[in-house]
Amino acid sequence: MRPTQSMVREILTHFAIDGELLSLKLHTEGHINTTFFSTFEYEGIPYRYTHQRINTEAFKDPVALMKNICAVTGHIRSKLEGYSDIDRRVLTVVLTKSGEPLFKDSQGGYWRTYRYIDHVHTYNTIENEEQAYLFGEAVGTFQLQLADFDGSSLSDTIPRFHDMRLRYEQLFLAIRTNYHGRLAAVSDELAFFEENKRRGCVLSDALSEGRLPLRVTHNDTKVNNVLFSLDGSEALCIIDLDTVMPGSSLFDTGDMIRTGSNTAEEDTTDLDRVDCAVEIHRALLSGYRSNATFLTTLEEELLVESGRTITQIMAVRFLTDYLNGDVYYHTEREDHNRDRARTQIALMKAMDKRWTELIKGA
Repeated sequence: MRPTQSMVREILTHFAIDGELLSLKLHTEGHINTTFFSTFEYEGIPYRYTHQRINTEAFKDPVALMKNICAVTGHIRSKLEGYSDIDRRVLTVVLTKSGEPLFKDSQGGYWRTYRYIDHVHTYNTIENEEQAYLFGEAVGTFQLQLADFDGSSLSDTIPRFHDMRLRYEQLFLAIRTNYHGRLAAVSDELAFFEENKRRGCVLSDALSEGRLPLRVTHNDTKVNNVLFSLDGSEALCIIDLDTVMPGSSLFDTGDMIRTGSNTAEEDTTDLDRVDCAVEIHRALLSGYRSNATFLTTLEEELLVESGRTITQIMAVRFLTDYLNGDVYYHTEREDHNRDRARTQIALMKAMDKRWTELIKGA
């Protein structure tokens, strides 16, 4: 049940926010958590905040999730001491009056509050190479700030999130059950996955075998999770930290490449429009490398491969959800998840076609 304005107003009284509440508005674009924006006035100055009820279906342990976020943002903040605009460069968690990062309401809902970051701009797609460079630079900065943080101290809020072998196990289970009778419609896609399984497991296997270091990873590095300065000249902050967990740095570079270099929408039905933009790919990795001074030799060697691997993980996940009857991803048409999977496969094939260029450009 969506909380009422009066319920939220009461909940906000439990957070350490000074001043008088001037306005409260529901954010209608979010798909996971329930979000409200507020404005408080304190000593004649307006301050804005973001308030969210965490979706406990998606995130089973909100306490562990917020513990991760507080640890990571606190560590980043310690690296930014002296910056006059530090509150635009890292999320600020507003604690409750009892000093906790969460408030549990009478219905069992978990609420958190952030300081709203003003005077920034976001983009849904990468428009040019300069923007791609800044996006890559932001991902590299985030990882550099956390390179000396012990990733093993964080909780796995979504266990085995980027584990390809788990994703194949889930796919094979969906194939065996075939509850919705959709198996015959995806024979080509399944043949492609079978052919590419071994290669797709390279990151998961290297991490589990200890050949890749365990680091702090964001796990959802899309360009719209980066806040840019209003003039677009600087990437200031990475947001949406709910999936911050232990993992490989290559999970983040892979999703950065997957989402940044595709020339078409993630769910296009016109696969002829899908390509890997080589110059954008080059700019993404150039920006990333400008700050990613901590990489091991193997991490360097697998940078380009990471883009293909995370694309494959998403392809497998989309097709698994299609076979399961579209129970995880929101869909707007009957074959939406199959279209998403096909787009990811088309992007992988485009990467393979341009592999020499991608490696050379990297």
